[in-house]
Amino acid sequence: MSEFWLYFKLGLHHVLDINGYDHVLFLIALMVPYAFKDWKRVLLLVTLFTVGHTLSLILSVFGVVYINPTLVEFLIPITILVTAVFHLFTAGKSSKNESISFVAIVTLFFGIIHGLGFSSYFKSILPGDASDKLLPLLEFALGIEAAQLIVVFIVLILSYIVQTFFRFSKRDWALVMSAFIIGVVLPMIIESEIWNR
Repeated sequence: MSEFWLYFKLGLHHVLDINGYDHVLFLIALMVPYAFKDWKRVLLLVTLFTVGHTLSLILSVFGVVYINPTLVEFLIPITILVTAVFHLFTAGKSSKNESISFVAIVTLFFGIIHGLGFSSYFKSILPGDASDKLLPLLEFALGIEAAQLIVVFIVLILSYIVQTFFRFSKRDWALVMSAFIIGVVLPMIIESEIWNR
């Protein structure tokens, strides 16, 4: 049981680490247009992101996929930027008319990219054969899912407070948050090591 908590907590810390805020930034960008009433859609998107994240870790641990870490570190802020820009241009539009399948597929794909960003570290902390790493990897994935749900819950509470007590419209909330995220993520892209190659 102590080993379960070790990897579960590792998953929690991976998402909630203040120095690795890119994961949280992506979740904020993803959740901008949603409210508590959209809980089914929110849960689906968060879980798909975790599935993508876990899938890329499994493929990496078993040696099926390897992508240059510099490229992955460049692609992660790109996924955040794309998500924020998408919500910037769709702000205020009814999410009921939006195709969940498109957003779901993109979220799954972005989860794969984010998982690849952590794969080399994950492989280095797990001794033994690839087959010995499957259970810890799933325990780690549960920690990620729990942490993501914490972040999403906080974002939805903030959204509720801003829209209810400060009288922001849903559209204004989405515009402000998307613009803020774009402002944070652009320097990450500009300062990427990929430009130095």
